[in-house]
Amino acid sequence: MTDKHLIALDLDGTLLTDDKTISEKNKHVIKKAREAGHVVMIATGRPFRSSEMYYHELALDTPIVNFNGAFIHHPLDNSWGVHHSPLSIDVAKDIVEALDDFKFHNIIAEVIDDVYVHYHDEKLMDIFNMGNPNITTGDLRRYLKTSPTSMLIHADEEHVRKIRNHLSEVHAEVIDHRSWAAPFHVVEIVKNGLNKAVGLKKASDYFQIPADRIIAFGDEDNDLEMLEYAGRGIAMGNAVDEVKNIANDMTLTNEEDGIGVYLNDLLNLKAL
Repeated sequence: MTDKHLIALDLDGTLLTDDKTISEKNKHVIKKAREAGHVVMIATGRPFRSSEMYYHELALDTPIVNFNGAFIHHPLDNSWGVHHSPLSIDVAKDIVEALDDFKFHNIIAEVIDDVYVHYHDEKLMDIFNMGNPNITTGDLRRYLKTSPTSMLIHADEEHVRKIRNHLSEVHAEVIDHRSWAAPFHVVEIVKNGLNKAVGLKKASDYFQIPADRIIAFGDEDNDLEMLEYAGRGIAMGNAVDEVKNIANDMTLTNEEDGIGVYLNDLLNLKAL
């Protein structure tokens, strides 16, 4: 397979091992793929500040998709444009207000690199402090002044479904929401119509690489649209069932160099 491909990599549970590092094997294969002329990019739910180190570790020179498509930019090329699509601040505050009727631990709103935390929580502070953002603690209805890029609701697993049902009933036309389970059970909210596939399409148009030559790897439900958009949507061995069900193919887990093994075979890189 010699045609130029666009390779899109989710981070957590996909490219990254469970200890949040990139294995030497994966790094070597990705380098070989780039040397062979393929284009590699990151598409993650993380903000840029907590994915930037992996971007530089792989020596990438491509656009990056952050906040599941709510923020897309090219770190090395300002002329590429910055695509920021935040939630309405009124909707964000309505959600906070409605959550008074539900059981939850905390709400976090992020405005690019500004983080607003509803209740002070040292464990969450440790997670969101990566990249040294500006952190404000206090009732979001009072302290949040700007439309947020995304919101996160931390709740126990048994309450996540109830919260998501409410969001679907009341705000379906203006927001999209997903859930993830590690390291906390969280409901993630972005503006309606945003997902990683939105960023992937912008990149594929820019590089003039058609969807049938896109290879995308993912493991969670925020990867679904990206894997469906890609000509080859690949589920990790550790992926949730919903991802495995829609994927074109499956590889080994994130702990078994699933990305490196798959790309080495598919692209005939002879790297392993």
